[in-house]
Amino acid sequence: MQDLRSPIEAAWDHRELLQEATTQRAIDAVIEELDKGRLRVAEPTATATGDWQINDWVKKAVVLYFPIRRMETVELGPFEFHDKMALKRDYASQGVRVVPHAVARYGAYLESGVIMMPSYVNIGAWVGSGTMVDTWATVGSCAQVGRNVHLSGGVGIGGVLEPLQATPTIIEDDCFIGSRSIVVEGVRVRKEAVLGANVVLTQSTHIIDVTGPEPVTHRGEVPERSVVIPGSYTKSFPAGDYQVSCALIIGQRKASTDKKTSLNGALREYGVAV
Repeated sequence: MQDLRSPIEAAWDHRELLQEATTQRAIDAVIEELDKGRLRVAEPTATATGDWQINDWVKKAVVLYFPIRRMETVELGPFEFHDKMALKRDYASQGVRVVPHAVARYGAYLESGVIMMPSYVNIGAWVGSGTMVDTWATVGSCAQVGRNVHLSGGVGIGGVLEPLQATPTIIEDDCFIGSRSIVVEGVRVRKEAVLGANVVLTQSTHIIDVTGPEPVTHRGEVPERSVVIPGSYTKSFPAGDYQVSCALIIGQRKASTDKKTSLNGALREYGVAV
């Protein structure tokens, strides 16, 4: 991969290199590797802490892909589109179910077994097997969504292109993300966590564990198996005291080899709206 990385790093610092054929071929090659799942913007490591390796140069290639593409008009029946990006094709051979009007851009990878209801997956994203991207859910550029995840209706998983950020948003395996929830700015939701409806997570959001005698505040990461609902806390401003949105960890999903059973149990036990 060093043969691809070097010209991309050079072009990132010197944009005039985007005019050179060598640079354009390197960028095109990275997008093809992303599309086929042979390369990822971020990938889990084998460490016990569950860390992720961020391949920042790959993200740079995704950003640089836009200026080397030309706008084209695409017509499909009565529909017309005008864009720079091609769409993914040949879902049947990939074992992916795609319901009209679901859209995934070329350069996004969908593992076999993914189900896309009318939804959207952007370039550079990775979506694992068994995951449901439900109606009007969006998976942003370079976001990483694990296996057996349910993104409920209207969920927004943020990308890293607008604005450009260092770390992609990551949803790990076996998570449940409730309707209209938003996870952006590189927030990481750890394995088997459950977010209730309308939870909003940014890097500055207080994620407060209220299950013990004293609150414990997290930022930028939801711990494994946490059951999370939207909440608020009081913050003082010059104009007075006001309620600020936060997320509350109200319990833990039970460890179970049957993930569906533990999910259903968590939803019932904690009365989580989904």
